[in-house]
Amino acid sequence: MSGVEALWERLVRAALRRERIGDDTYGRPAVGIAGSVPSALAKNRDIDEILRVADEIQDENPNVSRILCEHAYSLSQNLDPNSEGRGVLQFKTGLMSVIKQKLAKREVGTIDRSQDVAKLQEFYKHYREKHNVDRLREEETKLRESGAFSGNLSELERKTLKRKRIFATLRVLGMVIEQLSTEIPGELKSLMESDSAMTEDLIAYNIIPLDAPSLTNAIMSLLEVQAAVSALKYFRGLAELPRGYPIPAARDADMLDFLQCIFGFQKDNVSNQREHLVHLLANEQSRLGIPDEAEPKLDEAAVQNVFVKSLENYLNWCNYLAIQPVWSSLDAVSREKKMLYVSLYYLIWGEAANVRFLPECLCYIFHHMAREMDAIARQQIAQPADSCITQDGVSFLDRVILPLYDVIAAEAANNDDGKAPHSAWRNYDDFNEHFWSLHCFKLGWPWRLGSSFFLKPLESKNLLNSSRSQRQGKTSFVEHRTFLHLYHSFHRLWIFLFMMFQGLTLVAFNDGHLNAKTLREVLSLGPTFVVMKFLESVLDIFMMYGAYTTTRHLAISRIFLRFSWFGAASVVITLLYVKALLEESKGNGNPIVFRLYVIVIGIYAGVQIFISFLMRIPACHRLTNQCDRWPLIRFVKWMRQERYYVGRGMYERSTDFIKYMLFWLVVLGAKFSFAYFLQIRPLVEPTRVIVNMDNLEYSWHDLVSKHNHNALTVLSLWAPVVAMYLLDVYVFYVLASAVWGFLLGARDHLGEIRSLEALHKLFEQFPGAFMDTLHVPLPNRSSRRASSVDVVKNKVDAARFSPFWNEIIRSLREEDYISNMEMEWLLMPKNSGDLPLVQWPLFLLASKIFLAKDIAVESKDTQDELWDRISRDEYMKYAVQECYYTIKLILTEILDEVGRMWVERVYDDINASITKKGISVDFQLNKLPLLISRVSALMGILKKSKTPDLERGAVKAVQDLYDVVTHDILSINMRENYDAWNLLLRERQAGRLFEKLKWPNNADLSEQVKRLHSLLTIQHSGSNIPKNLEARRRLEFFANSLLMKMPVTKPVRKMLSFSVFTPYYSEIVLYSMAELLKKNEDGISILFYLQKIFPDEWKNFLARIGRDEDAVESELFDNPRDILELRFWASYRGQTLARTVRGMMYYRKALMLQTYLERTTSGDLESGIGSSEVTDTRGFDLSPEARAQADLKFTYVLTCQIYGKQKEEQKPEAADIALLMQRNEALRVAFIDVVETLNGGKEYYSKLVKADINGKDKEIYSIKLPGNPKLGEGKPENQNHAIIFTRGNAVQTIDMNQDNYFEEALKMRNLLEEFHCDHGLRPATILGVREHVFTGSVSSLASFMSNQETSFVTLGQRVLANPLKVRMHYGHPDVFDRVFHITRGGISKASRVINISEDIYSGFNSTLRQGNVTHHEYIQVGKGRDVGLNQIALFEGKVSGGNGEQVLSRDVYRLGQLFDFFRMMSFFYTTVGFYFCTMLTVLTVYFFLYGKAYLALSGLDEAIEERAKITKNTALSAVLNTQFLFQIGVFTAVPMILGFILEQGFLRAIVSFVTMQFQLCSVFFTFSLGTRTHYFGRTILHGGARYQATGRGFVVRHIKFSENYRLYSRSHFVKGLEVVLLLIVYLAYGYNVGNAVSYILLTVSSWFMALSWLFAPYLFNPSGFEWQKVVEDFRDWTNWLLYRGGIGVKGEESWEAWWDEELAHIRSIGSRIAETILSLRFFIFQYGIVYKLHVQGTNTSLTVYGLSWAVLAVLILLFKVFSFSQKISVNFQLLLRFIQGLTLLLALAGIVVAVVLTDLSVPDIFASILAFIPTGWGILSIAVAWKPLVKSIGLWKSIRSIARLYDAGMGMLIFIPIAFFSWFPFVSTFQTRLMFNQAFSRGLEISLILAGNNPNTGI
Repeated sequence: MSGVEALWERLVRAALRRERIGDDTYGRPAVGIAGSVPSALAKNRDIDEILRVADEIQDENPNVSRILCEHAYSLSQNLDPNSEGRGVLQFKTGLMSVIKQKLAKREVGTIDRSQDVAKLQEFYKHYREKHNVDRLREEETKLRESGAFSGNLSELERKTLKRKRIFATLRVLGMVIEQLSTEIPGELKSLMESDSAMTEDLIAYNIIPLDAPSLTNAIMSLLEVQAAVSALKYFRGLAELPRGYPIPAARDADMLDFLQCIFGFQKDNVSNQREHLVHLLANEQSRLGIPDEAEPKLDEAAVQNVFVKSLENYLNWCNYLAIQPVWSSLDAVSREKKMLYVSLYYLIWGEAANVRFLPECLCYIFHHMAREMDAIARQQIAQPADSCITQDGVSFLDRVILPLYDVIAAEAANNDDGKAPHSAWRNYDDFNEHFWSLHCFKLGWPWRLGSSFFLKPLESKNLLNSSRSQRQGKTSFVEHRTFLHLYHSFHRLWIFLFMMFQGLTLVAFNDGHLNAKTLREVLSLGPTFVVMKFLESVLDIFMMYGAYTTTRHLAISRIFLRFSWFGAASVVITLLYVKALLEESKGNGNPIVFRLYVIVIGIYAGVQIFISFLMRIPACHRLTNQCDRWPLIRFVKWMRQERYYVGRGMYERSTDFIKYMLFWLVVLGAKFSFAYFLQIRPLVEPTRVIVNMDNLEYSWHDLVSKHNHNALTVLSLWAPVVAMYLLDVYVFYVLASAVWGFLLGARDHLGEIRSLEALHKLFEQFPGAFMDTLHVPLPNRSSRRASSVDVVKNKVDAARFSPFWNEIIRSLREEDYISNMEMEWLLMPKNSGDLPLVQWPLFLLASKIFLAKDIAVESKDTQDELWDRISRDEYMKYAVQECYYTIKLILTEILDEVGRMWVERVYDDINASITKKGISVDFQLNKLPLLISRVSALMGILKKSKTPDLERGAVKAVQDLYDVVTHDILSINMRENYDAWNLLLRERQAGRLFEKLKWPNNADLSEQVKRLHSLLTIQHSGSNIPKNLEARRRLEFFANSLLMKMPVTKPVRKMLSFSVFTPYYSEIVLYSMAELLKKNEDGISILFYLQKIFPDEWKNFLARIGRDEDAVESELFDNPRDILELRFWASYRGQTLARTVRGMMYYRKALMLQTYLERTTSGDLESGIGSSEVTDTRGFDLSPEARAQADLKFTYVLTCQIYGKQKEEQKPEAADIALLMQRNEALRVAFIDVVETLNGGKEYYSKLVKADINGKDKEIYSIKLPGNPKLGEGKPENQNHAIIFTRGNAVQTIDMNQDNYFEEALKMRNLLEEFHCDHGLRPATILGVREHVFTGSVSSLASFMSNQETSFVTLGQRVLANPLKVRMHYGHPDVFDRVFHITRGGISKASRVINISEDIYSGFNSTLRQGNVTHHEYIQVGKGRDVGLNQIALFEGKVSGGNGEQVLSRDVYRLGQLFDFFRMMSFFYTTVGFYFCTMLTVLTVYFFLYGKAYLALSGLDEAIEERAKITKNTALSAVLNTQFLFQIGVFTAVPMILGFILEQGFLRAIVSFVTMQFQLCSVFFTFSLGTRTHYFGRTILHGGARYQATGRGFVVRHIKFSENYRLYSRSHFVKGLEVVLLLIVYLAYGYNVGNAVSYILLTVSSWFMALSWLFAPYLFNPSGFEWQKVVEDFRDWTNWLLYRGGIGVKGEESWEAWWDEELAHIRSIGSRIAETILSLRFFIFQYGIVYKLHVQGTNTSLTVYGLSWAVLAVLILLFKVFSFSQKISVNFQLLLRFIQGLTLLLALAGIVVAVVLTDLSVPDIFASILAFIPTGWGILSIAVAWKPLVKSIGLWKSIRSIARLYDAGMGMLIFIPIAFFSWFPFVSTFQTRLMFNQAFSRGLEISLILAGNNPNTGI
């Protein structure tokens, strides 16, 4: 029976136990019933702890284990008596079963439960005695204080963990005793109290243990922290807390307790903000200086700085609304009151949840609550505030935040998951902007919930019935979906470009003569300007539709005033100009009218220019601000520019303004020269000819051009030129910015170290450069001048530099980039000994002694000549000198007195010989090899551990050395020191010489022995060390950055503090073994792939874990530790969260090392050059002071949105995140916990956890939210809920596919100092950081993406920041001024869809709120990018869609309006303008081809070509060439090439570029052009932008044909085939002078674009041309095409389902109309081609066109007959087949008869097909646009059948060439080489990968 019971208990335990991977912190397997508590019981944090202890002591004392389980059961019963929570019933049942099994195991007899408490108390004492608790702490303290870290690191770690584990168990036992006992014996109570003092570090805290000061955490011993804590204490003048108000015993009451008492803030919110404030204040104080030790007190400046920074936005808000802040005079506010206000603000912010996105709403709340607080503070006893009183007590969340949340959530629900128009609901910005006017005070305090602001939209499904009153309108801006936003936001740009075009065209048509006639015509710019301004004012009225009811009346008045003003001005100025022209044309007309016009225009232009200067030029801006008191000035400014809360004072320093103005003047100068000479002037003559042509013969029935000067012909000629005119500004901008960026980079010393050779050559400069940049300035260092001190200075520099360099090298080894041997060669000696020189790493000195020896042996030169030859190689000189001094040092140390005398004697003789320059005479240099061999032999023995045999061998070796020196080397006169030599000779002959050797046991001496041995024995050069390319790149960049300018570093204690913040959803955390070993269809596993692509790193990994590289893989999978290491090794090479966490935790490691090494001053170092303590880094990461400082300065918060859900569902991601927390003690995880309430509802909590000592999550804070926090876009909402847990002055935003490096982490404190550097008129608020894309080596596609991205994040952003001043935030890895941003809405925006590119809005927001975004390139962060074409396309689609949404946004509108003209140009062309220009590039091709098609089909091309010569026109050639260069990515490549030249050198840059061309990068860039154009255009027209999960894996799998077809059909294939159709029409009907050659030259770019769009997905598809795969793809595609689908069927499974998904974006009436208008272009083909058929002869009447429609109708009818569904006509199968057969025969017969009897020819039949295909597509597109209408008239099935036919046809057209090329095996081989060329160059046999790793794979 007992066996059955045991099995049953195991089963129950297994059912209860959560799945865990790996061990807990103590290395114990995580087993037992602990960890099984369901979330419904999670409020009681003790249950899990009790069950863990019950598990632990089960074997030791089953009875006590049973008592604990029963107590846990009773706690769960009290929490949920009816077991209503999810999982509670199963938990209780399982727990009861375990208790029953424990009872059943006991011996027979009843249980006396009355004795349970006594047994518990007895066990408590027994447990203490058994583990000798009293001695535990003493031992650990001694071990810490001993400083013997070198040998006892693991011992200390083990003892600390053991102590924590024991005290954690005692704490739980004590807690249960207290809960069960009514009375505890005095002796036991005192024991428990003393033990609880030892468990303080087990009580949950984040960084600073405030509620339970810890004895083990040194952070509380820091004086600045103590001062910060005292600053928050209760002060006189505050009302007393009510009697009995709970305060933890470990601390006194403070002002946050007062605020909690009166406003009902949540306990954990108060705890969180208490630590936050202490953290902020302590760091502010540490920068000012360390407070007095006796009574630590904050400086007044520290309080003032935190106060001003935190409440700056509130002060600005009060100032803007002209209201009095809560204090009457800031000077009169005491420091305590300042802290009280700051505390109140942060408590509001900390609990505001989604309302944090409304910063001015928080100002409003603070304004009223601060007034309430002041009133309550004056009372005797603190009373709850009226605004927060609820039925159950007092709650800020329920009374203040919840009403706001409810209305925001209701509006968010109204957006129909992002499908509703933006104008139909209020987003976060609308709510916030309500608080930008005094109207907000109508909301009252407490909230007046009846206000229209709180009106929730009614959920009415019938939009027609919903009246306007059912919802509140938008605020101050409406995001209508239209392209007109581009004109509305950037009207100044378009007016400028249009007027310049008009002016240049008028000059060109006057043949360049600047006479009176030209001047009169150019003055027509006046009416143009005012009419375009009138258009803008019309758009103002239209764009505000939907916000009139809620917008301020003043703003509406302005709109209508501007409309009236520009309307009147347009009429008056236009009439004046027309009248003036009429008067001029009369000959004797009145010139007064013209003069009056000139005067009016002159005055108007003068006033405009004058105001522009006042408003835009920074120097004049302050003057206009001072004149604001004059009503006229204020009125003019208000008319010109709307005044918002944001965007005020958007001007830059005069010098910055001049810089970016000059930049744009150069660009515009080049642009307009190009436009005039190469675009406009060459078209003048052809235009004149065409306009004057009469009697042209049209081959069709012309409706427009015939009697209108051939208007359409002129349009077809000018359209591509005008498109290029609008687009080429961007081209010139790219060229100018590339050159400027190159020069800036060169100025900043980028690329000075671009090779391993340069690294070696300049290495001796690095210690000095390191001391100048990354080390704290030493006071005495720069004052030294004498050369004698230079050696000391260099040695001090080297000694300071070496520990940092060595830690960098060790981190490279830990990451497996270098081998053990390479690590030894790269490590730098401590340089703390007595040698009078700097010892350099071995990789610089390797083999130099052998080369020097050869030079000396062969030399016939004098001493000076010999030394000169050796000194030509600096490192050879250093190697010789080091050997010389080291041999003396070692021999002196190991020999007895006689031996030392001999060494002194020999060295004196050598030095004397050197002095008299007789070394080559006095010594037998040809015997040097013999000497070296003897020294090497001696060192080889001495480097081993001492044994008697080795000791004898060493004596023998020294004697041999003596013999060689005495008899073979020395040739000097021994008579000078006869006595000494005689003594040595006698000792040697007696055999007693050197008998007593002192073995080198000293660690430093032992190191010198080993190093000398290496120097003398290494024969191969270290010139290629390290071999790994990534290791080289990192060391080169680090070394290069030391030569760059960066701010002077501050000591760690005085540096700015910062957080790293990473949002995570459900991506890969850590690869599991199953994922690593899972094979794809080609038999490739991720592990196999990684082994092949990183072979050297795999070997290094095996060496690190102690495995032989030839060992069988299965052996590796036996050891759990090795398996875990393998999982981490693989994960560190992918885009995983584990890689990001490891990289970011280097910041902490760097700070600990810097703190540890800065504990000594420069004086200590100089006095102690002989001692190694100063530079000894062993155990630095266990130094309590180093850890405390690192924790105070650095926090890492992972915001894992659904971590709670993942834990509940036992997802492997949850276990992996828990594992990361265990391995990184400073890592914090924030997540949203969803708890089901007993009434079936849900409660949402924002939680912060860390790993506890048992390897489980320890909850630190749990803050209740008003509801589901995800109301908008997921990522910003995820960031917002967790940002309250970040700390510090700065926050670095990091994505989960990034990486960091230890050497870069050392520079972080320099970067943070940039916040206090001069970057213009305003201090920096976002510091831009350079990225290195680490995925570039995977494939050619990955390298294109990597190079493109690298070019943007380096050279591109360099120019955006300086001189253009328009760099924004692009997602990562920028560093934010944290306090600035959290008080202004956060680090991203979250409104649904409009903020899909959430990151860039923080840059917009920062700039609008007078921030400053900079860029810095001396520090870099790793970044992963998409590596497969589909991934890249999805990513680019997401970004393009995001830019489409930006066009509609208020942020872009305001920046476009409020920037000065030149900054506005910079902003446009670097954000939405880039995508607009991309779209225009594609449209240029369309304009050109449709123009050519028009000329060809109308029959005009021959006549026009003969007379106007338009084909060979310069303008057309310039346009086509520019378009082609843009299309193939040449203008994208120019910055790339210049970046390559700068950082790699000219030759490598050219090779890289040529290689990219051979890899068809032009095809890729052309394809990307199509992706961007499609998604950008579609988003603005129809919407549908959404977040695309691209997947971040290794893409080497073959993508199926159908998958590619689904993804690219509408974005590329349809458009590509349209271009092909146009080209065929032009080929068939166009007129070409030079025939084929002329046609090819004209259309090459169009053919290239069309073919790229059609075939790039298959060209860049692994195994895309492998015959077997192609066959499988065809089968899969036909199955997909023919599968009918149905409800719930996805687009991947059925064509029908996919087709419906593709049409989903066409929803609004505007979308339907736009789609219809665009589809009309397809009807031109039929209209033109039918008139070209032989059958109609020369007839051009409309009847011919009408008959063609009749033929089309017949064809559709025939299609309907053949595609008739047989399911409906089951009984008429034979009849149906008969009818179909008969119809086919009749149709064929009809065609044959027509060909024979009429003029219809066979070419006519093919021409008709060419005509009808686009017409059918046009009909289809229009029908799809009006889907509801087509469905209602019953034609939808027919339309769907036609659509399927078209998709089948398009698919076949693309598939046939692929199948054809797949017949030839060499095509597949060529494609593989093309795709994976870079990997080949690194020795990757990718063919192995693609062929598969299966043993059965054959050819």
